[in-house]
Amino acid sequence: MGQKVLLSSKEINIILHRLACQLLENHLDFKNTVLIGIQPRGIFVAERLCKILKEEYGVKEIDLGFLDITFYRDDFRRSDKPLEATRTKINFLIEDKKVVLIDDVLYTGRSINAALTALQSFGRPSEVELLTLIDRRFSRHLPIQPNYRGRQVDAIANEKVKVMWQENDGEDKIYLINR
Repeated sequence: MGQKVLLSSKEINIILHRLACQLLENHLDFKNTVLIGIQPRGIFVAERLCKILKEEYGVKEIDLGFLDITFYRDDFRRSDKPLEATRTKINFLIEDKKVVLIDDVLYTGRSINAALTALQSFGRPSEVELLTLIDRRFSRHLPIQPNYRGRQVDAIANEKVKVMWQENDGEDKIYLINR
């Protein structure tokens, strides 16, 4: 099993700043926009973007939530091991708001489909956008595309993109791993 570094900590930081600027350009003060990180790993991207927007670009308030999609996935009954859901934390209304769904890797599109279904439990947003740090563009099973993408990666089926976060894994780095 071989691996190569796709993005270093510095490159990830540059991409996050670019994505924050794109969000700021399209949503200005975030009064009518909410950010929702998809559990488990989209929350790291969402938290980092929120921090950048507040600390470096002066956005005063941003509603940030976390969405668990475990039981909304179309493959959740296909595993022999018991599933463990993570915690959904959405302490605000999304009715008539612009929602930016955030995830680390867009692969088949099934997680995003599950997130869109789960989101309906919290109201009807006026608009939903998708932000992904990594877009594996040739692997889609569903017609889902990001509005904001950090980096496009052309990975074949036996390759995996692994995103490491300082908060969880001890380093910020993205690897392409041959299985």
